[in-house]
Amino acid sequence: MSDDLTNTPAVTYSEDEWRARLTPDEYAVLRQSGTERPFTGEYTDTTVEGVYECRACGAELFRSNEKFHSHCGWPSFYDPADSDAVVLRTDSSLGMERTEVLCRTCHSHLGHVFAGEGYPTPTDQRYCINSICLRLVPGA
Repeated sequence: MSDDLTNTPAVTYSEDEWRARLTPDEYAVLRQSGTERPFTGEYTDTTVEGVYECRACGAELFRSNEKFHSHCGWPSFYDPADSDAVVLRTDSSLGMERTEVLCRTCHSHLGHVFAGEGYPTPTDQRYCINSICLRLVPGA
């Protein structure tokens, strides 16, 4: 995981093509770095075993065994399924510094990662990911 977004993503579309492939709500979050309202996403409390893919491109991002209940209002994971599945970059919007999480394959916005919050996870990290950015493939 790195801040390196200088490489062209493996999956690229024009903005018109992204708009055609995604619903308006998906586009607003995935391509315009929006955020869904807390406690409204379909995967916030899901415990189904499987793989979470990027809704924009289908790349594997997280696995259900990395998901935990943080009670923050969004699905939380303590680690990506593959250390190279996401790219991290500094986000200075909203008057604070956070770490944005993007899909490495298509550079779509997924959410943010936070560290040092005291959750009992192996990494002490909380990948706070918008449900609308994910697609769960049960049992995968």
